[in-house]
Amino acid sequence: MGFVVLESGEVFPGKWLGGEPRAGEVVFNTSHTGYEEIATDPSYLSQIMVMSAPMQGNYGVDPAVWESKRVWIEGFVCLQMQKSPRDSSWRELLQSNKVPMLEGVDTRELILCLRSKGTPWGALVPSESESEAKALAIDLIAKAKVKDPDWVYLASRKEPEVRKGLLVGPRVAVLDFGTKENIFRSLSHLCSEVHILNSRTKASAILKLKPDFLMLTNGPGDPAEVKGAPETVRELIGQIPIFGICMGHQILALALGAKTYKLRYGHRGSNHPIRDTILDKVYMSAQNHGYAVDEKTLPPEVKVTQTNINDFTVAGLCWPEKKLMSVQFHPESCPGPHDASPLFETFIKRFVYGSD
Repeated sequence: MGFVVLESGEVFPGKWLGGEPRAGEVVFNTSHTGYEEIATDPSYLSQIMVMSAPMQGNYGVDPAVWESKRVWIEGFVCLQMQKSPRDSSWRELLQSNKVPMLEGVDTRELILCLRSKGTPWGALVPSESESEAKALAIDLIAKAKVKDPDWVYLASRKEPEVRKGLLVGPRVAVLDFGTKENIFRSLSHLCSEVHILNSRTKASAILKLKPDFLMLTNGPGDPAEVKGAPETVRELIGQIPIFGICMGHQILALALGAKTYKLRYGHRGSNHPIRDTILDKVYMSAQNHGYAVDEKTLPPEVKVTQTNINDFTVAGLCWPEKKLMSVQFHPESCPGPHDASPLFETFIKRFVYGSD
């Protein structure tokens, strides 16, 4: 037997499937597929994942779809985990990475709690009683909180990397805030060279590479805690076209002088509706973030070009004169939806090549 214990005091029982007891922010994802991509996304650093879809692990595993080289989540909670003579590979993969798992949890009740009370810290622990589980969780949570608040730097690669693209095209510098591999896949199909850099890389080092544009990637945590990147981006505005995704969108907003704020329970899933004035359509998007840009604090020259239809938060920005564009969601999303993928090519055509 095991428990999800929230710092706010709530306890949810389930069946313990193995792994080591761990603590982290407890968040939920509404995607019906993509458990591998979620678990290997660096944006989920320090987070325990609760899946709203009932059946998990039901189509096995495939390293080809991983978003990084490792599993980042601190725990996995679901209603039912695949285990049959045919396949139990997802369960086995998490066990081999010592990620704690609980099944049989009333995920509906747990997610309603998270929606009403926000994103709490919590822990997954094996125990025979709630009282023992709470005592174990308190200690785990306290220890987990003692870390560098710049989660982006923790997730960013420390050494630069260069990848060759598949086409003759622009050269791009990428500030790695905790990048999903599919961003690199998307860029490699449109660029000749991809230079991947640490999140605290200086503007002078980026300009020395003479890239045709700068990509700001996704990443975990609070954008206000990210060190170095907002100042670097601020220095580069007007000197080079810049495209931001998720955390990159928030860092660009901070560089422009805007503010960010924490959402009550964040946006995580592959079914978030977006109104897009650049592509001139409404579509579903993949999202994974706990913070948003405060529209009231944006400079008047910056236009909100995408809006989240669920709560009308800022989902995209554009400043054509400065060749800046960013989106809060994931146009590189994998396994989907792919409605927003044309934004990569749109940005390059408009702001790198200067054509429509």
